[in-house]
Amino acid sequence: MAQIGEVLAGKYEILKQIGKGGMSIVYLAMDLRLNKQWAIKEIQRRGRDPILNEVVVNSAKKEANMIKALDHYHIPHINDILEYDDYIYVIMDYIEGEALLKIIRTEGAQSQKLVIKWGKQLCDALNYLHTRQPKIIYRDMKPGNVMIKPDGDVKLVDFGIAREYKEKNIADTTVLGTTGYAPPEQSGGAQTDARTDIYALGVTMYHAVTSHGPKKGEAFLMEPIRKYNPNLSGGLEKIIMKCTRPKPEERYQSCTELMYDLEHYQEIDDAFLASQKRKIRHFVVTASIAAAFLIFGFVGQGFKVQAINNDYDSYVTSASSADTSITKVDNYLNAINIKPSAPDAYFLLVRNKKQEYVSCFFYYFYA
Repeated sequence: MAQIGEVLAGKYEILKQIGKGGMSIVYLAMDLRLNKQWAIKEIQRRGRDPILNEVVVNSAKKEANMIKALDHYHIPHINDILEYDDYIYVIMDYIEGEALLKIIRTEGAQSQKLVIKWGKQLCDALNYLHTRQPKIIYRDMKPGNVMIKPDGDVKLVDFGIAREYKEKNIADTTVLGTTGYAPPEQSGGAQTDARTDIYALGVTMYHAVTSHGPKKGEAFLMEPIRKYNPNLSGGLEKIIMKCTRPKPEERYQSCTELMYDLEHYQEIDDAFLASQKRKIRHFVVTASIAAAFLIFGFVGQGFKVQAINNDYDSYVTSASSADTSITKVDNYLNAINIKPSAPDAYFLLVRNKKQEYVSCFFYYFYA
């Protein structure tokens, strides 16, 4: 067991104990070379139960080696693994903050805005795991494994039962997970996949936004979140209910799908959809009225043009059959006034004037 002030591997000085579990102790340590704080998990190699101890040690080593290969903002980084005869030490990022479970127990239900923010960050972390080669299934999403940092961001901790997804397997090697957060197929021994983590994330968000979560030894019935708070979004309620459907094929099939809805949760809210339908109906009615006026306008304009043409033709016809030059001229001028751009009336008027001039010339010449 490490002692306060002890220096491991010549550089990690043990400052204080910050946590303790059944088979491990967590210390805060200072890296004397980098002047950086680390969390160090100490796992005892030899315990009272050799078989259980071997499982714990192997699990811890597997967890450390798995995380060591990862690089994601919401997942702690493993810096080093030290192995001694009696103990294994895993040196990892020191995460300031509190577990989400403790925050819920202390403060109660968290705001919808925060829960959606945390949900998106956890979804991003899970999507990173699910897209590794091979895929990594986390299998233990719950508020106790979500650390909230002072800046409000999350860290996903404790990869003790995470596993690499094996395409040909039909079942997990062991049945592990936390009752209430684990979906039916996980407790039933079927092979877990991305949809398993999506279910547990749904329960985690449910617990955070309502403060009602699974309790040990009790059946957990998930009521709609608006039963506890009617002011919560119907969109968020739909997302959580879809995440936690008993059948995997009825849930979100990937974290990409889930992330899209979390980013657009307001758009699938019942009130928003009703508002959009009202807007569409209003638009259709307005567009229909506008189209009707437009049609009436075209029809009216057609009638107007037809009337103008009829009047124009009437004046031109009357002018051609008029008895006197004055009447002819008046009719041509009326036709021109109705259709200034039409050339016929102008041409006929000019021709009529020429005829008058010719008649006058002969009259005066022969008179």
